[in-house]
Amino acid sequence: MALQKTTVYLTTDDYRRLKVMAKQQNRPTAELVREAVTEYARAHGPATLPSSVGAGHSGRGDISERVDELLQGLGSVE
Repeated sequence: MALQKTTVYLTTDDYRRLKVMAKQQNRPTAELVREAVTEYARAHGPATLPSSVGAGHSGRGDISERVDELLQGLGSVE
């Protein structure tokens, strides 16, 4: 995982709480901040599309115009 350095300004109270939590969990404060940012971004950020979306490319530009023709007979029981 590649990391980018940034600076975050916290209130004195928040910083103290963060330090106490880090000590209680025996984890670095930076790890707690990264975890919090990850959770926030997942909850409030844009939804990510599955990696399969856009994976297929037919190279044809007329698929949407020919959909009825191309799907004709598909799913019919004969």
